[in-house]
Amino acid sequence: MKQENKLKGFFENFLKKEFLFKDKKVLQSNYDPESIPHRDTQIEQIANILGSSLMYEKPSNLFIYGKTGTGKTLSARYVTNNLLSLAKERNITLETLYINCKLKKIADTEYRLIAELIRLLGGTVPSTGLPTEEVYRIFTHIADSKKQLILIILDEIDQLVEKTGDEILYSLTRMNSELKNAQISLIGISNNLVFTDNLDPRVKSSLSEEEIVFPPYNALQLQDILNQRAKSAFKQDVIEVGVIEKCAAYAAREHGDARRALELLRVSGEIAERSNETTVKIKHIDEAEDKIEKDRVLDIITTQPKQHQAILYSIMKLGDSVTKDSEEGESLFTGDIYELYKNICGDIHLRPLTQRRVSDIIAELDMLGIITGKVISKGRYGRTRKISLAIHRATKEKAKDILERSFGFT
Repeated sequence: MKQENKLKGFFENFLKKEFLFKDKKVLQSNYDPESIPHRDTQIEQIANILGSSLMYEKPSNLFIYGKTGTGKTLSARYVTNNLLSLAKERNITLETLYINCKLKKIADTEYRLIAELIRLLGGTVPSTGLPTEEVYRIFTHIADSKKQLILIILDEIDQLVEKTGDEILYSLTRMNSELKNAQISLIGISNNLVFTDNLDPRVKSSLSEEEIVFPPYNALQLQDILNQRAKSAFKQDVIEVGVIEKCAAYAAREHGDARRALELLRVSGEIAERSNETTVKIKHIDEAEDKIEKDRVLDIITTQPKQHQAILYSIMKLGDSVTKDSEEGESLFTGDIYELYKNICGDIHLRPLTQRRVSDIIAELDMLGIITGKVISKGRYGRTRKISLAIHRATKEKAKDILERSFGFT
């Protein structure tokens, strides 16, 4: 009972605290703002492509590229939400079906993706058990039950193709030839700018897509975004001078990632609030940066497939053994990493991948921000990638410990 009273007292005191936040959800990644600064050009391009749907004309398939946190998904949803509102006013039947292809049990097989599209259209289908052809038939039947345009937004579309192959894209685009009343357009969103280069030529031909590339935000643009959100998220005068600027500078260094900038500001506010501070200070930004990087990197590493973990561990081990160059960092090359990786595969009873596949995975780790890889030319000997770790030393040690436990080394 004493423990219960103590806990009750803690919560009562908690409710008496001076809170800094007014509406914390404004800083979360799933928040849809009323306007999107510095994306007018891209929003207009998307609107121009999709606008024909208001005349029951099938828009071109659209691919949107850009690094994480550059406003791709936000802009696509902003345009389609406005499109839906106008279509409703004019009695135009328009459906937008949004799927995040990174989610497990939603888009990790062709069957599950089509089943999810059926569910979004109001139909039902068992999660497993039917032939894939039957699931396609059900989707076609529901889609074609009335005159309508269906925009299918596949966020992280490269993840879908990696898990299921590119045949699904071919099937979805060819479906229009079977539909009498409805038409389908695809909107693919990807962090991987060369994603379509590896598609089967037959699939690429069927897509006939238009492309829009979102550039990273610079520090001044990130400041605008943070100032806009901070006014709604925090109480007045609780953010000290310089905090917004430092948040923006950190995120601009991280490839202009607005999502990371907003997360940094939110976590800084949480740290200040828990410390019973009356304002968010620059020191809280530094604490938040350390906390976010550690949590993000360790979470990514823990959830990576064994092959990815073995390659990353090879980079860490090799990095420990090379001489550090004060200007250029660790001088690691793909060939050296591959040799050590093969040895580690032998130790953990893992079948080694080809050097080309290992090079692809290194590029994926670069995209995740765990390493940085610069492609350099070796003249007539071809090209290689110069690699270095992009995580703090303390985080690296924790990551190595996670990997060694995963491999059974400890």
